[in-house]
Amino acid sequence: MRQIRRATLLFVVALVAWGAIFGSLVRPMAIRLGATAPQVTWGPAIMFFATAVFVGALAWHTWQSLHKKHERMTSDHGMKMLALSRASLIVGGLFAGAYGGYALSFARDRDTPLGSDRFWHSGFAAVAALLLLAAALLLERACRIPGGDDEEPEADGAAASAA
Repeated sequence: MRQIRRATLLFVVALVAWGAIFGSLVRPMAIRLGATAPQVTWGPAIMFFATAVFVGALAWHTWQSLHKKHERMTSDHGMKMLALSRASLIVGGLFAGAYGGYALSFARDRDTPLGSDRFWHSGFAAVAALLLLAAALLLERACRIPGGDDEEPEADGAAASAA
């Protein structure tokens, strides 16, 4: 069975960067197609925030049960938690970048009513998606089994010689 690797910083930065590139291109593409830029409501920010709270609560519960109470977790449950954390990480990273890029495209137009709404609504959605990304990273960290095989090897190789 293949081990699941933890998300690297490069992976997270690449997700946010791809999202930011896409988000910053929405406004120019809408103008080029003769349409108006989409209006962002409070819905995405509320949804990302609620999902971040849910994933964060799962991370807290998982951390408490595995690392503080030293309870066991079935492999099926652990895989579901890891899948949820990876999916939340990808969604949070891409949408944080996309909404952040979209908000930045309206940064100079904050003095107009629609520009201000698009800037603030997109900005809050980006922050809420970043909270989801952080909660996903915490859940991934909480799923590490204490003393398991996924520990980082020591630099001098002492852990490999002990096995």
